[in-house]
Amino acid sequence: MDARRTIESGKAVLGIEFGSTRIKAVLVDEDHVPIAQGSHEWENQLVDGLWTYSNETIWFGLQDCYADLRSDVRKRYDVEIEHLAAIGISAMMHGYMPFDKGGHLMVPFRTWRNTNTGEAAAALSKLFVYNIPLRWSISHLYQAILNKEEHVPQIGYLTTLAGYIHWKLTGEKVLGVGDASGMIPVDPETGNYRADMIEKFDNLIAPYGFPWKLGDILPKVLPAGAPAGRLTENGAKRLDVSGHLQAGVPLCPPEGSSFSMIVLEKELSKPNEMIDMVTTPDGNLVAMVHCNNCTSDLNGWVGLFKEYEELMGVPVNMGKIFQRLFEAADKGDADCGGLVSYNYISGEPVTGFAEGRPLFVRSATDSFNLSNFMRSILYATVGVLKIGNDVLLKEEKVKVDRITGHGGLFKVKGVGQRVLAAALNSPISVMETAGEGGAWGIALLASYLVNNPGGISLPDFLDKMVFAGNTGTEIAPTPEDVAGFEAYLENYKACLAVERAAVENKK
Repeated sequence: MDARRTIESGKAVLGIEFGSTRIKAVLVDEDHVPIAQGSHEWENQLVDGLWTYSNETIWFGLQDCYADLRSDVRKRYDVEIEHLAAIGISAMMHGYMPFDKGGHLMVPFRTWRNTNTGEAAAALSKLFVYNIPLRWSISHLYQAILNKEEHVPQIGYLTTLAGYIHWKLTGEKVLGVGDASGMIPVDPETGNYRADMIEKFDNLIAPYGFPWKLGDILPKVLPAGAPAGRLTENGAKRLDVSGHLQAGVPLCPPEGSSFSMIVLEKELSKPNEMIDMVTTPDGNLVAMVHCNNCTSDLNGWVGLFKEYEELMGVPVNMGKIFQRLFEAADKGDADCGGLVSYNYISGEPVTGFAEGRPLFVRSATDSFNLSNFMRSILYATVGVLKIGNDVLLKEEKVKVDRITGHGGLFKVKGVGQRVLAAALNSPISVMETAGEGGAWGIALLASYLVNNPGGISLPDFLDKMVFAGNTGTEIAPTPEDVAGFEAYLENYKACLAVERAAVENKK
C-alpha cells in the first residue's frame, strides 16, 4: 500500500539504463527501494564492419522496457503511472552519435565495442599526453576525419547514447560530467572539458577547414544535482506510448554506465592504455577499467541450456537456469580444472585485440565437467577486468577502501561475488539492489536532483540518505580461490595466442 501511494502521489523516481544486453527500468520509492521493474532484451549488431544498434531498435527498446515497467506496476499495485518525481537516463559509455544541424543522426550509432579507431586514439594520446581509449567519442570523431567520411563537415552536434535519449526527452543538449569525461577528458578542477585539449584538437583539424569547432558541437557538461531539463509533451509520448505519463517531470544529467571504477585520491604515475581516466557524476577523478565483453557470451551459453530444456520438454524458467548453472560453477575447481574461456564477441583493447571470436579451450587431460565449464565461463566475464585492475593494484599500488558490485552478474546470491573477490583479491560488497545495476544508480542521481535538503554533497547524500551505514553483504576472497584464479589467468594469458589465431583465421 505504501508503494501504491508513492506511485499515485507522483513521488516515485524512475531510472532507465541502456545496457549492452538489456534495457532496464527501475522505479524507486522515497527510501530509494525498488518497487517495480521493467526490461527489454537486445543485442548489438555487426553492420558493415561496425557494431551498432539501429535507431529504430533504440526507441522500440525504450518503449518496450517502459511498457514492461507499466505492466509490473499494474500487476503489483493495480495503478497507472501518471506522474513521477524525477527521471534519470543512463547508457553504455561513449561511442559516436553525430547529428546534423537539423537533428538527424548522420551515421548509425557506433558503440563502445568498435575498435576501428586505433590510428586516431594513438595520435590523440600522443597529442594530449593522456590515454585516449578507442571507444571515446573524440577517437571516433578523429577517425572519421582521417577516413574522410562525408558526414563530418555537416556535424552540428555530437553526443553519447545517454545524451541522445535525454535530448529527445527534454530538448536539452547536456551530459553528466561522468559521461562527458569519456567524450574528451574533463578537468576535475573546473568540471568542464579540458580547454587545452579542445584547443589542441581544433588546431590539429584546422587544415580541414570544417565550419565547426569542437567546443561548439559537444554537450554542455553538468554535475550531479544540477537541473537538466524536464520531460516535454513529445518526450512523454516517446517514452510512454500509452499516453498515461504526464510531461513536466524533471530529469537529472544523463550519465554513462561502466564496468570497473575506482575513485582516486591523486593522478596515476603515468598514462596507461589499460586505464581510462574519467570522473564520478560529481567530478572526482576515477580510474576505470573498461571491458568490451562481459556477459554476452555467458548469456549465449545459458541460452544453449535453455534450448536443451525445451528439447527435453522441460518447462523453461530462465531465472532457475541461471541459478542452477551459477551454483554448479560455485562447486568447480578453483582453477577451473585447466579449462579456459574467451568471451570475445568483439575486440578487447586491454588484451590487444581489434576483433574477437568467442572461444572455449581445453586439453585432453583437463578436468572437463559442468562445474568447471561454467566456472571458466564466469571467470571469463572478469578476466580482462582482472588484467586491467592488476595495473592499478599491483603496479600503481592503489589502495582500495571498498569495492561494491552491481549488475546482473550478482543476481545469483554469492557466486559472482566470490568470483570477483578471487579475481581482484579484495573483499566485495553487494547490496540487495545489485541486480538492478545502473538503472538503480541513475535513479539515485535522479532522486538527488529533487530530494536534496540543504544542498548536501552527493557522497553525503548517498551515505546519509541512501545507504545510511548499510554497505551490503561482504565476501572476502579465500587463499584457495585467489590462487586458483591466478592459475586460471596464467592459462588465459598463455592461450591468448590461440585466440589470436582464431581471430586471424576466421572467415
